[in-house]
Amino acid sequence: MRNDKKTAIMASKRSGNRRPADINLNAVTRGIRSIGFASALVGTGTLLIGSCAHAQSEQQPSAQAISEVVVTGSRVSPGSQSPTPLTAVNADDLLTVKPGSISDAINELPIFAGSRGQNGNPGNGTTNNSGNLQNLRGLGYARTLVLWDGHRLPATTQDQLVDTDMIPQMLLKRVDIVTGGASAVYGSDAVAGVINFVTDTHFTGVKTQVQGGVSTYGDDKTSDIGIAGGKDLFNGKGHVIASYQYRDDPGVPYRTDRPWGTHQWTVQGAGTAANPYRLADNTRIATSSFGGLVRGGPLGGLDFTQNGVLTPFVHGAPTGNANYESGGGGAYYNGSIRGSMRSHQAFARLDYDVSDSVHGYVEGSLTDNRTQNFGAYNALLNGVTLSATNPYLAQNYQNQLAAANAATFNVARVFADAPRINTAGKSDQYFLNGGLNGELANGAKWNIAGTHARARLDTRNDNNWNNQRLAAALDAVVNPATGQVVCRASLTSSAYANCVPLNILGPTAPSQAALGYITQATSFAVTNTLDEIEGTISGAPFSTWAGPVDAALTGQWRKQTYAVATDALPTDKADCSGISFNCTSSTFLYLDPTIAARSKVSQTVKEIAGESDIPLLKNAGFARNLNLNLAARFTDYDTSGRAWTYKAGVDWDVSRELKLRSSYSRDIRAPNLNDLFQPATSNAGSFTDLLTGLSPRVPVTVGGNPDLKPEVGKTFAAGIVIKPAFLPGFNASLDYFNIKVIDAITNIQGTNPSVQATCYASGGTSPYCALQTRPLGFANTSAANAVTSFINTVINIGSMKTRGFDFEANYRTKLLGNPLGLRLLTTYQPSIVYETPGLQTIDVGGVGFSSNALQASARVRGTFFVDYKVGDFSVNASERWRSRLAFTGDPTQIVSSPDAPAIAYTNLNLGWNFSAGAGRKAQLFFNVQNLFNRQPPPIAFLGGNGAVGTFGGFAQGDDPVGRYFTVGLRINL
Repeated sequence: MRNDKKTAIMASKRSGNRRPADINLNAVTRGIRSIGFASALVGTGTLLIGSCAHAQSEQQPSAQAISEVVVTGSRVSPGSQSPTPLTAVNADDLLTVKPGSISDAINELPIFAGSRGQNGNPGNGTTNNSGNLQNLRGLGYARTLVLWDGHRLPATTQDQLVDTDMIPQMLLKRVDIVTGGASAVYGSDAVAGVINFVTDTHFTGVKTQVQGGVSTYGDDKTSDIGIAGGKDLFNGKGHVIASYQYRDDPGVPYRTDRPWGTHQWTVQGAGTAANPYRLADNTRIATSSFGGLVRGGPLGGLDFTQNGVLTPFVHGAPTGNANYESGGGGAYYNGSIRGSMRSHQAFARLDYDVSDSVHGYVEGSLTDNRTQNFGAYNALLNGVTLSATNPYLAQNYQNQLAAANAATFNVARVFADAPRINTAGKSDQYFLNGGLNGELANGAKWNIAGTHARARLDTRNDNNWNNQRLAAALDAVVNPATGQVVCRASLTSSAYANCVPLNILGPTAPSQAALGYITQATSFAVTNTLDEIEGTISGAPFSTWAGPVDAALTGQWRKQTYAVATDALPTDKADCSGISFNCTSSTFLYLDPTIAARSKVSQTVKEIAGESDIPLLKNAGFARNLNLNLAARFTDYDTSGRAWTYKAGVDWDVSRELKLRSSYSRDIRAPNLNDLFQPATSNAGSFTDLLTGLSPRVPVTVGGNPDLKPEVGKTFAAGIVIKPAFLPGFNASLDYFNIKVIDAITNIQGTNPSVQATCYASGGTSPYCALQTRPLGFANTSAANAVTSFINTVINIGSMKTRGFDFEANYRTKLLGNPLGLRLLTTYQPSIVYETPGLQTIDVGGVGFSSNALQASARVRGTFFVDYKVGDFSVNASERWRSRLAFTGDPTQIVSSPDAPAIAYTNLNLGWNFSAGAGRKAQLFFNVQNLFNRQPPPIAFLGGNGAVGTFGGFAQGDDPVGRYFTVGLRINL
């Protein structure tokens, strides 16, 4: 039907930018007032084990090779002639060594660093959904453009990012990855590169799969069921495909479910020569306990280790921070290791030949993802005041307080007996796309396509604490009329008629009724929509001495909208009328308020782009082919102005055995609607206050900045590809990348230790001091001057630079007469430098964690694939390795602990292909991920020492789950 039609893998998208303003420190102040790197090349070829895209047009494809010319990264150049390297990943090959989500599978590749997935480090807030966010080069999720069949997807999260778990994968053929600056070709966000998920639109027949898995510890029991089909219609003029898949992954809900997770690793200390940062094992919060630690007064230093009974508090070993100890009777949290996910994915597409020269299609998808992860236990009562006559306090202790004329006493407690803070997300998306394409009489090709998509994310916290109810429940008294223990407020106000008094004096003292009274469900809903129209005409208007000049002209229009509804505003305050303790006019109503409401806002973008591929030489003595690729895009944003981007590249086939290539591009990332219009939101958290040494739980206010403008990326890349004739089946590539982003949209966090240190060093005069509030200025180091709030905002102030090399080698041969495939992909990225005026320049290349929402990464990352087939049996294996990781990239911070060591993880798959009768082909497989059950090397974030047992303990990208078994059956009908 359409065998003569080549499928363009990615719709060309191009963008531009205006000239950036000079970076200056005054931008910090402007950003605070308004709160109210491109990556380069990753080797050529596919990630098909044993076949490479750049070599396809010149070598006999294997059984796994892509059968059509790849046109990725350019509207006019085939993949074999692109000056920018690209990687085409066969979906089945990746899912063979790592069954499950294609998003998890591609994160195994070394070009990705710092991607977020189900194995994330959950925080304590209500916005940490367990989605999959891809991150090329570790330059940030927002700098990686995600496409599906060449089309943009709507944002799916509250921060305007795309969760790739929303893409149906039963009919995915491959994932194409452009690993260089590509805004001139694809548009905004393609600073680090582009990921395009490609559907097998020609699939014919029926295929099914059933698989299930379990960890070596007996948990995380997953199930995965899917069916897909395709059939020609209307005498071959039409073709329909459809799929449905259900996946259920319950995750791992407790860190203590793993050996490494029982240690509660944190980094403590001050980062100075006298008190360097150090890795602390079995960290405990020394100022709180699970039963209730009395602070100060006649009972100070005593702990309710049993309900109602006080014993001396057991201290652990010092850590360099008086508030945290190693071991002892202090409390800790127990967050989840792997968030849960349950999903339904449905997809259908109809293609139809309208005429011999016009083809049309329409496709649509529906996805429903449910996720959940857990942060801290539901509350740290960081010292609440109780009456000395509290009826739950034994009389002998009341007598001691009375003898000392103490009217109250203070208790700090972590509620291990209450439901944990959870983040439950329900993400629904529909995506509709249709278009026409054809060919004119002069050979020129045209296409026009339209998209309408909507994504809604509902995030619910079932166990949020109502601080007003908490304060009322803590103030317990005896009702003189009945002799029953009641809430004091219930005696004076009918609003508290259903108040249940809360006993916190002991590990299991609180009643379920009291916990049910003080907790309630809160939620918010984010709605993102996308409407887009795109048209392209391409052809060869003239020729040079070396051949036809291919050119394309593209026009685009799109509109995005964003809105947030909430039932728990971060500005909601408690009503303290009739409540004696623990409630003031500044008390927020909820322990973890949701994000603020946002009325619908929109962004409209108009673009025009051109691209040409100009042959300069052909069959010359020193050039088999020499092509010049040029692209430019002009973009007009109604929110952030006009922008230009451009790209120039050279592709030089010296001979059949040697290729050279190089490119330079100017790229942009325009601020998204969340960057611009996020309303100020406050969420509570525990962060180190470097001035006082405390870690109080305080509100952190986050907001957008409507004055943002597009950031600018500049990428230079150069590479070499070899295919030696003396070694058939072998090819290799080495590519250099150098990327700089200026006027970077930077998240400036008041909680950042470097930001704090700059403020204190200035004596309070630095504009960064406006990112925090405290009662006694910036010189007093007493506990009375502990910070009371922080501010995080975004401004165009930062710059980032990264450089490195990608190496890829492929070899297909035979061993004992049977096919053997070997493939090695390696990225060497020695530096990822972030510069912010007024702050210490940091280099997080080779670092485990970074502040300010930046992603750190190992210097060397590599993945090695092997596949071997003997008759109906196959063995597939992969080895993923990363180099050692330091604790900080700030040269002024001193760490006494050694770096986290390098680690490798091995996956093994055994397959048996057999006939299921009547022409049916089937495969039974047995897979083991993390074959040797390697535990992640301990490492923690030096800015998260208060998040004991919820953040850190392992580096992002390491495997915290352990050995995992999967058994499955695939049948093709």
